[in-house]
Amino acid sequence: MILLIILCIIFAGTAGYMAYRAYILAGLLADIEDYYIDVEKTNVYMYEQIRKSYETMKQIDTIGAFESEDEAGTTFQMLKQVIDELKGEFDGPEEEKE
Repeated sequence: MILLIILCIIFAGTAGYMAYRAYILAGLLADIEDYYIDVEKTNVYMYEQIRKSYETMKQIDTIGAFESEDEAGTTFQMLKQVIDELKGEFDGPEEEKE
């Protein structure tokens, strides 16, 4: 009978500890999920800002002088490459039109 009481106390203590750990881990998981959502929002915001900057640069350079093979042209190409990579991640791959 004493052995049964001791086992019940040990079981109850272990169950209480496991419940406590599950509660702590659930809180950590919720914090990580909030952080992930914030990072995703920041990434989308930065993608939009880069895309808008590129569009503005293209509007400023209506004759295409800056898109030539100099430092400004290299900047245009690098910015376009970044936009294409981000577009692939955010919008998915572009489908080719026939």
